[in-house]
Amino acid sequence: MKRLLEAELIYGRLLDISEPHLIARYNKALAGFGLRPTALPSFQIDMTGFSPEIADELGDRDYLDPNRVNRRFIILTPAQEELPVVHTSFSNTAALMHEFFAANSRAINAVTIKDALYGEIEDSVSVVNDIDDLLSINEVRFRVLSAEDMLGKAAELRSLVDRLKTVPTAWADDALLNRMVELAKVTGDIRENALVPDKLVFRHEAFWANHFGGVYVFLDEKTTTVICDPSVPGFRRSRPWQVGYISLSDHQHIYEFLASTNRLQLPQASWVESSGLYQHRADMILRGLVNQADPATDINAIDAIWLQTWMHRNSALVSSDGAYPFLQTMLRTVLASGSIKMQDVAPENRFLLVRAAPDHPDQWLTNRLISQLVPRDFVSRFVFDKQGFYTAYEHYSEKFREYVVATLTGTYLRDKVAFRKRLYGIKEDNSNA
Repeated sequence: MKRLLEAELIYGRLLDISEPHLIARYNKALAGFGLRPTALPSFQIDMTGFSPEIADELGDRDYLDPNRVNRRFIILTPAQEELPVVHTSFSNTAALMHEFFAANSRAINAVTIKDALYGEIEDSVSVVNDIDDLLSINEVRFRVLSAEDMLGKAAELRSLVDRLKTVPTAWADDALLNRMVELAKVTGDIRENALVPDKLVFRHEAFWANHFGGVYVFLDEKTTTVICDPSVPGFRRSRPWQVGYISLSDHQHIYEFLASTNRLQLPQASWVESSGLYQHRADMILRGLVNQADPATDINAIDAIWLQTWMHRNSALVSSDGAYPFLQTMLRTVLASGSIKMQDVAPENRFLLVRAAPDHPDQWLTNRLISQLVPRDFVSRFVFDKQGFYTAYEHYSEKFREYVVATLTGTYLRDKVAFRKRLYGIKEDNSNA
């Protein structure tokens, strides 16, 4: 992973924490979770407050994610809203954190001047044993505390102010007045500063969970659809009216579900040509075959002429694999006729030709599923399914790792927003990816 770290392809864009007062507040939050304080003079954090360095120090990657449910968070600064989430068990953790920051920006801005917020994103379950546990999570509640007890002091001051207003003799209570002055020195004027978050309950929308090797949950008006390995506890081979279950290896039914619910953008010349998606996937597939034939080949050093010569010499391999000539044929077809008859395409090849519908709210989740079904498109895998990418990366040859890192840094990292808009039609950048 050293090469990924140096290229900022793992744990990139994190926030450096080195100020003693921020480290002290972080340690008080850790103590609130029952964890030992860090002895590090500096570390980095993501949007949720997760730190790779502290995870290594504690020997626990899930120190903010116990049981991989009821995710913990530590907020030291409002600037965390602009950071990615680099370690999570649910794909929508970042979206929930964005909602929390947006709904409670005044309180977060005010509290973090002198304090840190921490707590849990509480689900309706404490442990996930089967699919039913995941499906029972309809909404989450942010349980929020503060490291220096700023929230508790603000609540106490509010109570004393109310008492002062309602009890005629309260003005003569010197102890009460002195306590109010003492609290106000810490909290400021609570009539002007909103120190207590206003919105704490948020809806749990469609998501991917990393439990049982990965479970996709899609929500529609009257039905819920679960896509995962059939061996997952709670998977039902029958199809109840309210919940449908699809095997992750059943490309036919996955395609039918996504297409029928308008989650896919089907091949049309209008976007296929301008996006360059087919050429992008074809090139990665071809270079992957080169690596398969000879893992010692320096793929970064080869050019188009070399590739043409290699394809002629290895035509049997290219033909037996089939993916590269298939994409070339489909590209010519869509440019000549304007579309592709998907019913004529084998189910296992259909996901090479589609992307998530850009206007659908589940665009990111759908693209994540597509990237898992088209694993040789490692760029899409990195963009939408980093956990899957990192797992696959471990099995690449050294030369292929060099090529993968060079490709990602030379394309995606150069301009993420423009790249996602061109290849996947993503119109707004709200992913922090």
